[in-house]
This record gives sequence, structure tokens and C-alpha cells, in this order.
Amino acid sequence: MDTGRRSMLSRASSVLAAFDAAQPALTLSGISRRTSLPLPTAHRICAELVRLGALEKRDDGRYQVGVRLWEIGSLAPRSHGLRELALPIMEDLYEATHENVQLVVREGLEALYIERISGRGAVRLKGRAGGRLPIHASSGGLVLLAHSGPDLLDDVLSAGLNRVAVNTVTTEHELRTLLADIRRSGFVVCHRFLDDVTVAAAAPLTTVEGSVVAAMSIAVSVKTDIAPLIPALRTAARAVSRSLGSN
Repeated sequence: MDTGRRSMLSRASSVLAAFDAAQPALTLSGISRRTSLPLPTAHRICAELVRLGALEKRDDGRYQVGVRLWEIGSLAPRSHGLRELALPIMEDLYEATHENVQLVVREGLEALYIERISGRGAVRLKGRAGGRLPIHASSGGLVLLAHSGPDLLDDVLSAGLNRVAVNTVTTEHELRTLLADIRRSGFVVCHRFLDDVTVAAAAPLTTVEGSVVAAMSIAVSVKTDIAPLIPALRTAARAVSRSLGSN
């Protein structure tokens, strides 16, 4: 009985994991194909997930993630509590710069963007709030990697440093050198690491115990000089870190 429940949970999880930014709505056959579940099994699981509010069925017959799932996810401490503390300071940073401001945590070997503020005139970014990017290619991810233990770095190296854009770090020596620079300077600047049109900088958010739990980043067009914005970014990151220490 317990084994059967775990199997059903695993299958339901695979159905939910079939949705991503590229495919936010899927047909039943698409879910079956992406999960390798038989069509009747996929149909039964989707029907139950719709009943629970984790999925919604659209008028065109496609499925999409339900609001109930978002409600539950928003309660995650690393997302909800951190966002509440950081958002007012992120808004101040945006008002001072009118550039993209982002809040990043680590999820496995990826950087997870849990909040973003973007202006109409700011450069369009790769990825989205709630989306993930390779930890070795994103400014926030690199800050988190720099302040994590050697086991995570070993895992990242084992997974491979795939090139995402022209300046993505792709060798172990380059990565170790960059991480040492981040620990020494307290921030990072990534010029065309993720695409050919953006430069991003990030700084750590640190608890009173000294643990880095997230990163704040700012992203601008390659045509913009990001250097004058670094002091404001670091000030904002320190302000959030102080708030973490008082809660």
C-alpha cells in the first residue's frame, strides 16, 4: 500500500514536472509523451490533479498549472519570507536604476529566480521570474556557487560547464578563478554570460550567521556601463542581509 502511494506520488510529480516555460499548456497526449506514462494513466492522474486544483483544464482541452499549486508554492520559506523582506529594497534599487532587479536562490545545480522587477525600457532578459538558469552562467548563480561548499562545485563540474553565450565560463580553471574573485570582492559582473545583449552583476544576501542564502542581481544592456550601479546593488544587498538578521 505504501509503495503504491509513493508510486502514484512519483507519477503525479512527473506530470507536474512536464510543464515548463516553453510548454506552459499541454495536451493529454503531450503529457503522456513527456512523462512516458500510458495515456489512460496520464488521464487518470490529470483528472485527480484537476480535482485538487493543482492543474486546470482549459476550454481547448489543454492542461495548465492550477492556482492552488501556486498558492502552496508561495508558502515555501525560501521564497515567501525572503521575497517579503527583499521586495521593498528591490523596488528602491529599481527606482534608483530603472534596470532589471532580480532575487535568486539555488535549486539543485540551477539558479532559481524567485522575483524580478523590470521596467518598460529595461533590456529583455533570458528566463523569467520562477524560471531557472544554469548556475555557472548566471550572475546570481555564480555568487551562490562561490559561497557553497566544495561538494556542490564538484557536482557542477561533473555535470559539465555548457556554453550558453560567448563569454560563459566553460573550464574548471576559469570557474575556480572567478569564484575566488567573487569571494574576495563580494560581487560579480558577468558580461554576456547568458546571451549577447546583457551584462549582469550580483551580490550575496547573508544571514547573521554568515550563510549566503540568496543573491540580488541587476541586469542591463551591453551598451550600458554597469560599474556606476554596483555600489547601489551592494548597498541594497547589505540592507536585505541586515533585515535577515533582524528576523
